[in-house]
Amino acid sequence: MEERTPRLEAAAARQGALEPVVTCTTNAPPAWSFTGRMVEHRALHSALVLPDGQVLAAGGYRLSAELYDPASRAWASTGTPRASRRYHTATSLKDGQVLFAGGAGGEASTATELYDPAVRGWKAAGDMLAARRDHAAASLKDGRVLAVGGTDASGNSLATAELYDPVRDTWTPTGGLSGPRARHAALLLSNGRILVVGGNDASGNPLATAELYDPATGAWTPTGSMAIARGNPTTTSLLDGRVLVAGGAHWSNATSAELYDPATGSWTLTGAMTSPRRHHTAVPLPDGRVLVAGGYDESTGILATAEVYAPTTGTWTPLRSMSEARYLHAATVLADGQVLVTGGFGPGERLAYAELYDLASGTWKTQGALATARHRHTATLLPSGQLLVAGGYSATGALASAELRDPRTGTWTSTSGMRTPRYTHTATPLADGRVLVAGGLSLSSLASAELYDPATGSWTLTGSMATTHRYHTATLLADGRVLVVGGHDSSRVAELYDPATGSWTQSGSLSTTRRYHTSTLLTDGRVLVTGGYGPPRAGLPAASLNSAELYDPASGYWLAPFSLRMGTARSDHTATLLADGRVLVTGGFGPPTSGQPPTSLSSAELFDPATGTWTPTGALSSPRRYHTATLLRDGRVLVTGGHDGNGRLASAELYDPATGSWTPTGCLSSARGLHTASQLSSGQVLVTGGDDDTDWLTSNERYHP
Repeated sequence: MEERTPRLEAAAARQGALEPVVTCTTNAPPAWSFTGRMVEHRALHSALVLPDGQVLAAGGYRLSAELYDPASRAWASTGTPRASRRYHTATSLKDGQVLFAGGAGGEASTATELYDPAVRGWKAAGDMLAARRDHAAASLKDGRVLAVGGTDASGNSLATAELYDPVRDTWTPTGGLSGPRARHAALLLSNGRILVVGGNDASGNPLATAELYDPATGAWTPTGSMAIARGNPTTTSLLDGRVLVAGGAHWSNATSAELYDPATGSWTLTGAMTSPRRHHTAVPLPDGRVLVAGGYDESTGILATAEVYAPTTGTWTPLRSMSEARYLHAATVLADGQVLVTGGFGPGERLAYAELYDLASGTWKTQGALATARHRHTATLLPSGQLLVAGGYSATGALASAELRDPRTGTWTSTSGMRTPRYTHTATPLADGRVLVAGGLSLSSLASAELYDPATGSWTLTGSMATTHRYHTATLLADGRVLVVGGHDSSRVAELYDPATGSWTQSGSLSTTRRYHTSTLLTDGRVLVTGGYGPPRAGLPAASLNSAELYDPASGYWLAPFSLRMGTARSDHTATLLADGRVLVTGGFGPPTSGQPPTSLSSAELFDPATGTWTPTGALSSPRRYHTATLLRDGRVLVTGGHDGNGRLASAELYDPATGSWTPTGCLSSARGLHTASQLSSGQVLVTGGDDDTDWLTSNERYHP
């Protein structure tokens, strides 16, 4: 593989020697977007998906109902219900009809009615045995509906339960709860039983207890209690059968969330939400995550914020906020996976606004530009949340300049420049907050290193390496030292930097020289080095490597057994440590095949440190080299840009370790390669600089997961 300098690449591009830039064909829609205005202002209403994909919204202070058409994003009236309802229940039946029960006029009521999508009309249904509001209802697997608890016309909490038979249009009594409760939740479990959890007791105190209803016997049995009592909890079924309960607790615990395991009947606390909230919504997304939106926070008021829960990691990630703050609204998952949020109370009024969250792709937003266009630079997140960009290459050659991004404003300001201009160097954040920059290329390859101190905004020289390094890697070890490996001019010897002394020492030898490789710190403290470009062998030209090696900091030894080899030789690839400890390797520059020159790769593979083996995983949608790969907080991996062999790419895609598959996630505004991608303190990812095949870039783009 010929080493092409940036100057030669740019010149060749201007002369038409390179193929045209490859770009995305479409841009991702915003994370949240308004639909057409609803017919009525609504809160405390219900919204359910009908068999034809439309959404029925009914109740909430108004004697009216309306339908949302996803194709036109418009709302239209659909008949007149027999009663206005709030604090009621709405349950989809197997035949497509929807049963509305109780809460007529906002009061306890026995009255029920059915909405029939076939005729788009309403009809009376059999009365319940007890007048109810603030009750819960759930569909059984046999098609019947269980209504349980609530309050009666006198405001007394109920323990009774009853069953609706759609075939006979009748209600019959069934076993009662062990104690009265209202404003609780009821959910069908995968085993056919109904879980009732939380709510308020007869005195209005929040409950931590939960009970299980067995349709076969009509009896209730207690199950494990939550760690925290909750009124008005949200319950969401996860793909693995567990149940997520989030928020709805006293303000001191309003960020808390818990998981119920039907197999053990027990609850465990999981990661806390980023915002305390009550009267919010929680819906399951098609990919297994849970979207929570809106609600009310005692300290800040009505919320527009949203966040997503990842069951694989037990963590929450903030999303882009809704356009309208709201609580006591409704959220509905559409057939295409989008989430429709409707109505609710906003500041001072009920809302007629509805918004869509598009799960299919995240969103990209252009940020303030760098002062200097650059590629092959470094970008390092500082403890303050600022992002330090240093060095790189531009029209004037190697750069010494550095810039800082302010996380509050997204703007860039210059900071003091490095002592030596350099590109293809490394930048490593140290435990004390300083940044170590090592090696790279200026007029010639460099062995020098320097330190950036965020406290003073200045650079100081530190000890030089024993040999020059460019296209190398630098890895922060668990003990605070930095391991530098490989590079274009280096021997097989690795070097260790000690921040305490500012000096370098040699630490073992690689099995081969390599450059354009990757180095990844594993969870057990070892370092995995993969691929890269190796030396000529046995009369053959230099080529990409499939070999990998493991470095043990405790002994300083390297191991490179044959069994550690990747399935595909590659260089200029990425390697990303996943949340479960495996390493994802993507793309790169492959080996020559059948006399043909090497090409960009779309393949990806996973390394399992527990077994020391590689397995193939889903392929990228586009071949890529010179791209980036960033681990998101929810455990997925974001890959951006690069070169597919024809030109730079504007596309981005997400890898899901749970499924081993990739999905597109919008388009960058500029195709780019040799850029950087940095996860910010907010969890968003900032893509910085690079080149578009014809020129160096100043532009930056921020990704909202």
